[in-house]
This record gives sequence, structure tokens and C-alpha cells, in this order.
Amino acid sequence: MRASAFVYPWDVVGDPDAARRIADLGVRQVTLASAYHSTRALTPRHPRHRIVTARHSAVYHPLDPSRWEDAAPAVPRPRPQEWTAGDDPYGEAAAALAGAGLEVHSWVILAHSTRLGEEHPRLTVRNAYGDRYPWAPCIAREEVRAYAVRLAADSAVRPGARGTELESCGWYGLPHLSAHDKTGGVRLGGAGQYLMSLCFCEVCEAGYAAHGADPGRLRSAVTAALEPLWTGEREERAANRRQEWEEVVELLGEELAKAASAWRDRTAGAFQQEVVRAVRAAARDRGAGEFRVLLHADPAPHRCGANVGVDPAGVLGLADGVVLPCTGSDAERTDVLSPFLPHRTASTVLAANLTVVSGMGGRPRELAEHAIHARESGANELRLYHAGLAGDADLAAVRTALSRLG
Repeated sequence: MRASAFVYPWDVVGDPDAARRIADLGVRQVTLASAYHSTRALTPRHPRHRIVTARHSAVYHPLDPSRWEDAAPAVPRPRPQEWTAGDDPYGEAAAALAGAGLEVHSWVILAHSTRLGEEHPRLTVRNAYGDRYPWAPCIAREEVRAYAVRLAADSAVRPGARGTELESCGWYGLPHLSAHDKTGGVRLGGAGQYLMSLCFCEVCEAGYAAHGADPGRLRSAVTAALEPLWTGEREERAANRRQEWEEVVELLGEELAKAASAWRDRTAGAFQQEVVRAVRAAARDRGAGEFRVLLHADPAPHRCGANVGVDPAGVLGLADGVVLPCTGSDAERTDVLSPFLPHRTASTVLAANLTVVSGMGGRPRELAEHAIHARESGANELRLYHAGLAGDADLAAVRTALSRLG
């Protein structure tokens, strides 16, 4: 199976051995961050540092002024990074990785930016209680769509890139790995996470109304459905994605649940179409040749976050494939992969994303077995998260597993 490892520019810039070390894992490709959210990352082998603190969402390449000069003043602009040396750390890292024989694909984060939300709070998701999520731009808003389309076109089609992987290309909501996070005190489950992620900004309220749901009634239904979770009178019951949605329908009633999903599914689908078309147009304009576009996705449309909920048939008619979260059990992998199988073609990419960092819940010593199961379940490529974060023992296990897979 073709395998690609995720990499940050700071994993490579300033480390002359990094590119060869990654190539020696046995991967053919790297997925290199060109626009990424804030993070604090370990760099266990870098000769100059052990921790990188990316303080805000940023681009790791020079912006193309022509992409942004005609944008309306209300459209946010990406911020440049300041924590990795050089004006174009993505370009420097990409050149080193290509020099080691690796195919480079860009990795672009779209509807997830705390800096954007803090600077433009009215553009963010607002839940049924009126709380804003600064990390979650609302993709129903024109300014957010304009920002994401320009960012995708600029950051995806970088010199030498053979393709791109678009993360958070859809709805973001409550789930978010945040510093000193304290949101786990109540187990919300998939249904509760969805209800807490429904947006009630004025654009979304108008959207619900257009689909037959009075926004005030929907908001009241959401808060009423969540109340038993806060008091402990109800616990999560769903065992899989289908049951999560059945629980949402039970909690909201079929009419409100269908109206909310109709608005959100339509919005997400239009957002994804606009972004992917912009990337393909940029690839043509820059003479990038055959340029592969993948979305990080989840087969349940009600899910949101980095792996956005999608309609499997719709997304495979738009993009060249998907990258799917497959680190869990065999049953979880089957649950994630199987909805895409009826809609794939001979060229469709179904990439199983497996965490290989032990400290982040990965099981690199079982990578070969998990990869074989993913292949038997329909995956035809692997994604390994994350070559820069993994320690030496984890990387040794990855080398062994990939050599077994051939």
C-alpha cells in the first residue's frame, strides 16, 4: 500500500538528516503542512530545538498578493508564521524532502483558526446558548467562504506539490483539542457533540428558517435535549455513527432534525465544491499537471471537526478521494471505510489514517496488522500521523511494519 507520513516544516528546516530519515521509513510520500492551526509540538530529534510553539494559525509560505488584493475588507487574511526560520519554510522543507526521493503533497487547514475567531468573533459558530467558538469559523458566512477559497488555492498548489489534503473542509464545532481543556466533565457522546455544534448565528438561523425550522423552536429543542446530559439523567447510548443520528432525531424530533441537517449538509457541500474547484483552477493556472485533491473526512454527515462529515457519494464525485480516521478498533475502521465502497472508482483514494505516536494513543507495533485490516476493509493507501512527533522506537516500529507490508 502506498504510504504517506505527515510532516511539519519545522521538522525538516534546520535538520539536515530529517528528509533522509523520513524516506528511510519506507514511505513514498509526505503530507507537508503549508497552512496550519496553532499547536505546541515536540521535535524529539531536531538538532536545534525540542519544542515548537506555533502561537496562531499561519501559512508557511509567502502569500500570493493577487489572491488577496481584491478581497473585501471584511475577509480575514492569513497570518505569516514567525517561529520557523526563513521566508518560505514550506518551500525549503519540500525541496529537501523531494531531494530525498519523496513525493510532496500539501496539507491545508481551512475552517479552523482561533486567531481568525478572536479577531472576527461575528464570523464564528455560535451555539444554542449563545456561546461563541473562536476556533470554529462558520462556513455559512460569505466572508469565511471567501477566506477559505483563497487560502486553499494559495496554500494547496505550492511549487513541486503533486497534490493536497484539505483538513476541516466543512463544519467545525465543539470538539477541539484546546490548551488546558476542561470540557470533558460531561460525556456528551456523538449526539450531544452534534447538538453543541449547531450554529445559531444569524446566517444559520435564516438557513434553518428557509428549510422549514423556526430558529427559536430549534434552539429551545436543542437546549431541552441537552439538559438531561448536564444533570446526569441521560447518558450517551449510541454505539456507532448511525445510532448517533438516530439519537439526534429522537431528541429533536424528525422535523427539526431533518431541517437542521438539510441546511448544514447543503452548506457543507457547497463549501467543499467551492474550495475544491478553486484548488483545481489554481493547479491548472500554475501548470501543476495531474494534481490530486483529497479531503480529511468522516462518512457521517452530522460529524464535524478536522475530519468533516460528508456524504460519501457526493464527496467522491468531487474530490479524488478521502483520508479517514482509522486508528480505532477493527469495527471502527469498518464503520468508517464501508460507506465509501459503493461509490469508489478504480482511481478513488481511500486512505486509512493511523496514528503511529504511542504517546498520542497510537499503536505503531500493531501497524502492519491494522494496515492489513484497513486494506481488507477497502483502504488502498495509508497515512501515518506523525513522522515528526514520533520517538525513535515508534519510528523503528513503523519501518518494520512497512517493510512487512511491501
